[in-house]
Amino acid sequence: MISVLFETHHLYYYPNFLPIINEMKRRGNYSISMSIPKTINDRERINLKKVSETENIEFIDGSNESSRQNELQKRQFDVVIVGVPGMLEKVASKNALAIMVYHGIGLKQSYYKDVSSRINIRAVESEMRYKELKLKGEKNLLLTGYTKIDPLFKEKSKLKLIDLEALDLDPNRKTILYAPTFYPSSADKLLPYLPKLSKNYNLIIKLHGFSWSQKRYKHHSMIAKKISGKGIYLAPEEDYNIVPYYSISDAMISDISSTLFEYLALNRPIFQTTFFTPRLKHLIFSPKLRKRLDLDRSEKINFTYVIENPEQIFSIVEKVLNEKDTLSFYREQALKEFLYETDGKASCRLIDAIEEKLK
Repeated sequence: MISVLFETHHLYYYPNFLPIINEMKRRGNYSISMSIPKTINDRERINLKKVSETENIEFIDGSNESSRQNELQKRQFDVVIVGVPGMLEKVASKNALAIMVYHGIGLKQSYYKDVSSRINIRAVESEMRYKELKLKGEKNLLLTGYTKIDPLFKEKSKLKLIDLEALDLDPNRKTILYAPTFYPSSADKLLPYLPKLSKNYNLIIKLHGFSWSQKRYKHHSMIAKKISGKGIYLAPEEDYNIVPYYSISDAMISDISSTLFEYLALNRPIFQTTFFTPRLKHLIFSPKLRKRLDLDRSEKINFTYVIENPEQIFSIVEKVLNEKDTLSFYREQALKEFLYETDGKASCRLIDAIEEKLK
């Protein structure tokens, strides 16, 4: 048996790992364990432990972070898979095969800064990103595609089991998914406008995990709770996976989230908000905010309907969903550029490479 540890730094990393776990289970020669740093808040740990129990995966904890790391090192896993390299060397033994499946593909510079020479394989979601990382000197790259969206193609029938009526939504109406990031986020400004939009459409709100668990962003979930109901469904905190909501929505609204690129797989309208409330330090020192963002990648986005202020949401959504969607061709082209081989086999390609390395 091949022993595998999924070091899940945050609960929202898990959807990237789930298709890999399912493929390993299908192959049948893997022993799978999961853990999360003790430095992460208890709410995320409790929810991840529940997920582990549901999926029949061993959950490894400790009385403190040091004991957790010691236990993981002692176990000497054959493979350690992470979503960010920060804790890798503290939990992976010297001989472990270290894999990184990065937790997001959005518009933040962290994608290029989270690197480590300890990583043996970094799964890459597109040819464009593969070339960019290679130019920066990375040598541990594997072009796989994006594991998170594998279920859109492999398990479509399961995803369709989500029933709009069970969410107290009208199956005869078009459904819009609102999926903002935590920062810079449109949530503060857009959430108050959603009740008016819900008079004509179903609204599903899927907040970033930090909007539930981190104090500075918790007001997002507080506002969302107040407006939920009567045509607005708020996905609960423990609902870690956005992918099933992609399947049942007719369009999506987001800001600088990875969802902009993930949703391309379905070639459905994407509305991108460009308004947000900056932190005070970014208001005063705006170059600091620009340094957080991948502006070059942002300039390549020509497949979204841009919404520059909350008031525009009503007219732009109405026009696109009821008159004419003019960006279908551009989404098809963007899919080829930002996502590699959307065939549901990204996880298979990664595991094939892992097994080859282990030989």
